[in-house]
Amino acid sequence: MLRLYDLFLKGGFIMYPLLILSVFTVACTLDRAWFWLRLLTQEDRIVHDVLAAARTNLQQAAEIAQFANYLPIGRFLFAPLSLKKATPETFRLALEAAGDKEFVKMRKGDKFLETVVAVAPLLGLLGTVTGLIQTFDNLNIGSGGTTAEATQAAAGISEALITTAAGMIVAIMALLVFRLSVTLQAQQIDYFSQVGSELELIYRQIWYEPTQEVYSPSFPPVETITERSDNRGRREGNAL
Repeated sequence: MLRLYDLFLKGGFIMYPLLILSVFTVACTLDRAWFWLRLLTQEDRIVHDVLAAARTNLQQAAEIAQFANYLPIGRFLFAPLSLKKATPETFRLALEAAGDKEFVKMRKGDKFLETVVAVAPLLGLLGTVTGLIQTFDNLNIGSGGTTAEATQAAAGISEALITTAAGMIVAIMALLVFRLSVTLQAQQIDYFSQVGSELELIYRQIWYEPTQEVYSPSFPPVETITERSDNRGRREGNAL
């Protein structure tokens, strides 16, 4: 621990903004880790319960989804189920709107991580430049350097290397978290699409289309002009 503290002090003033970035990166990592852990460990069970209930009782399926509204999948499924006598087009629109809204929330922290990936190496490079400037300022070329001057020059080189390494470490950490988050988001987009299609299919086949068949008007067969003339001729012949 003391060794890390000594390295931090040797890195110069550039280490302070790098420390702030690293603290916020760790906080963002913990927040995203908790978010994805809850979602990935519970969403399959919620989806199974909602789809199973939707085959027999839409109201019960809506209640299950509403109970799980603390998760994106719960809010996604509840949006269309909360509608009353919706058409398939309205049902699909509700799914798409809810999905888009949840995908935006899933990207929370991505902009910050992208900023850290870009800024941290630049801060490390800035520390390298300031360290080299300090090194050259402490060098007294041509007059024979003393031990103290050599120590100051070594301190400047050390500052340059430490800040470069620190900037790269912070950037790599943020990049790993960002890429993992993007991968999980892509998987969730496919998963939400699959679940939404299954729910829409259940709604169409079990709840919408049978209702339309029950209430569809039935019309007598339409006679053509030729059939109508033939029938009239038969009736007139029978009358004679």
